[in-house]
Amino acid sequence: MKPIRFALGLGLALAAAPALAQQAPAAPVSATSPDGTLRVTLTIDGDGRAAYAISRKDKLILAPSRLGFLFTDVAKIDRRLVVTGTEVRDADDAWTQPWGEWASIRNRFRELKVHLKETSALARVFTVTFRLYEDGVGFRYEFPEQPNMARTNVAEELTEFAFAQDGTAWWKPAFLWNREEYLYNKTPLSAVGTADTPITIKLADGTHVALHEAALVDYSGMAVARSEGTTLRAALTPGAGEAKVRKQGAWTTPWRTLIVADDAAGLYHSHLMLNLNEPNKLGDVSWFKPGKFAGVWWNMIKGEWSWARGPKHGATTANVKRYIDFAAANGIPHLLVEGWNVGWDGDWFGNGNDMDFARPTEDFDVKALVAYGKQKGVRLIGHHETGGAASHYEKQFDKAFKFAADNGYMVVKTGYVTDAGQIERVDADGKAYREWHEGQWMSNHFVRVAEAAAKYKVAFDSHEPIKGTGLQRTYPNWVAREGMRGMEYNSWAGKNPPEHEANLVFTRMLEGPMDFTPGIVSLKGEKDSNILSTLAKQLALYVVIYSPVQMVADTPENYAKFPGPMKFIRDVPTDWQDSRVLNGEIGDFVTIARKQRGGEGWYIGAVGDEQERASAFKLDFLTPGKRYKAEIYRDGDQADYRTDRRHDIVIESRLVTSADTMNLRIAPGGGFAIRLVPVN
Repeated sequence: MKPIRFALGLGLALAAAPALAQQAPAAPVSATSPDGTLRVTLTIDGDGRAAYAISRKDKLILAPSRLGFLFTDVAKIDRRLVVTGTEVRDADDAWTQPWGEWASIRNRFRELKVHLKETSALARVFTVTFRLYEDGVGFRYEFPEQPNMARTNVAEELTEFAFAQDGTAWWKPAFLWNREEYLYNKTPLSAVGTADTPITIKLADGTHVALHEAALVDYSGMAVARSEGTTLRAALTPGAGEAKVRKQGAWTTPWRTLIVADDAAGLYHSHLMLNLNEPNKLGDVSWFKPGKFAGVWWNMIKGEWSWARGPKHGATTANVKRYIDFAAANGIPHLLVEGWNVGWDGDWFGNGNDMDFARPTEDFDVKALVAYGKQKGVRLIGHHETGGAASHYEKQFDKAFKFAADNGYMVVKTGYVTDAGQIERVDADGKAYREWHEGQWMSNHFVRVAEAAAKYKVAFDSHEPIKGTGLQRTYPNWVAREGMRGMEYNSWAGKNPPEHEANLVFTRMLEGPMDFTPGIVSLKGEKDSNILSTLAKQLALYVVIYSPVQMVADTPENYAKFPGPMKFIRDVPTDWQDSRVLNGEIGDFVTIARKQRGGEGWYIGAVGDEQERASAFKLDFLTPGKRYKAEIYRDGDQADYRTDRRHDIVIESRLVTSADTMNLRIAPGGGFAIRLVPVN
């Protein structure tokens, strides 16, 4: 039998259903982005199966890729479909972020809605909505309320991403015990296993694509698994029961997103994910002020202090007072304290039911410390470590966030330290279940955290989190998250390799702000082990890895040894008017410039990998006609992460203008940081 063929309106012929199909293929439905760069085409083959394809500049990015669902209790949706109507609309507006990497975001897109209906007896209906931007596409399924879908139990999505060519993929594995905490693999796209998103791909022709999702609410997080060749298929995170997603009445999926760009910088500059989220639901959040925080933390990570009470307890009144003094002397407005509350004694990993988030230990005088900090201009940040006991945490929401507000905390840090699939959920009937960090129940849990904290004007920074999908737009008190081998892994065995941060910028950082906990100027982890970095790179991370709450993560004693580098850490802000990737390749190097919000200064950070590199970049983003003093913190000529010269740093200054080009060395494992201050 010869296959029936149909046209996509792109001058391409593609195989459809075999000749035994019951109906003729329907005419394709197509739309382009407002600038004509991207095109999406939806087709129905002879068996009634829906597929979509995406092209850029008339070159196919995704070949026809299936759409549909498997359910646990009724027939799947994937064939005997017909198009019953379409709608197209254009939008072009802008919105302002209360904090972020860019103050203003343009939201220009063309929306195509394709309404579909089954010709089978169930006659279920749904819509696939595409939003086309010049730098990417988002699409989602929308199910209206209907008799044959009063309750929906999703076993799996059948959504495919059939890449039209092979390429190089950067990805980390999904559904393993250590949640998000895996290094990125670099393999051919055709060798990808089961990957968490975002997964970043450089296609054979050089086109860069980042595959992810936006607005993950009341749904299971999506990983992707390679089915054959260069085709990836959605793989939803499991839940505690047979169904991965449970819905009642009308419902929608998160947006499935593809950022498409000429180069790596174009991926980072995209606002696709933010634009696909709902606007701010919390109202005025001007009470949150971005800023840095010190922490009673690194000595615990190194094993020298303990979270539990006893002779090594870190969160004592005396220790915290000393850290408040350090923060005040360096203009750092916040101090994180971990292990301050009852519940840390004994084996709390995966068993946090003893945690009390409103009861300090007897050696942590919270009232005295809050008063002392107020005198010094330093506010505390409390740590809410759940040990994976998420329902136990929810029962304490009101008292926990009231305690935080009553003691002047603007931010709390949450944690879910337990293995993947071991979050404890306890229902109203007392029955306990085990959930995944990125399952549907936890996606709703984090929204409940945001709403509960907002009632008390408290922001939160989540560790062991669900992936970032742009929800900081909708809930702007969700200010940061961990989720990808931050600095703590540089303390322990199996340290992050020098390329790690250059990978993160074009992978994990596409999710949104990351609490990476930079600034370990000692370059030492546990047991006096060496961190695979130069000193200059630690400074660069304050610009390269974005978070509105950046940690000054080393100890006061270590910062006292490096007063020159400490000046940059004091100076660098955490809130930005504009951000630009000046150059970069995934996993090799990146240079980023950011303009401070509410000022005219710019900051530049660059990081590399294990090789010595040079970074050349123009300063044409500066205001023409102005001169700037460039305060430069760069690797010394002998700096190298592999030797005892890791601390070699040159601190120098020069005058520059927008007409200048800079060319600076990046040492192996190194980087540089620059502060640009207008002088006229």
